[in-house]
Amino acid sequence: MILPDSLAPNLKLVFCGTAASAISAQEAAYYANPTNYFWRTLYQIGLTPRQFRPQEFPKLLEYGIGLTDVAKGAVGNDSDLTSRDFDAKALHEKILQYQPKMFAFTSKKAASVFFETSTTKIYYGLQENTVGVTKFWVLTSPSGSARRYWDVKVWQALANAVGKMPDK
Repeated sequence: MILPDSLAPNLKLVFCGTAASAISAQEAAYYANPTNYFWRTLYQIGLTPRQFRPQEFPKLLEYGIGLTDVAKGAVGNDSDLTSRDFDAKALHEKILQYQPKMFAFTSKKAASVFFETSTTKIYYGLQENTVGVTKFWVLTSPSGSARRYWDVKVWQALANAVGKMPDK
């Protein structure tokens, strides 16, 4: 495991990437590349009260937010990974175990692996699929290498949905 899961039962939201980038692995922190929009976006859309540094990722649990990846033992961009790197079954088991209310993939690739479909069949936003109480979202990738696809609107829609959830 490159980065430890940051999970707890009944979270409001879990973000799931594909795999740790080389910089994230080196820094031992999620979304650590300075070109990645993840941390600034969480603050911008109102999910955190300030912009956290990547090394502070465990603090997200205090706000009901968790983190994981679909390829826990791999490092690299989506294009660097092979089918052997992914463990959708383990991810499904984590979702059943922790039962977050919402689960957001931070790339179409991660979602396509989990849903066992092509990235061309994945759309951004709230998905029709559920696992137990968990609803799924697919977000534009915050990675600098995916900048041409970036759109904060789907991230804001997720934050708005999280904000409308009851506390219990």
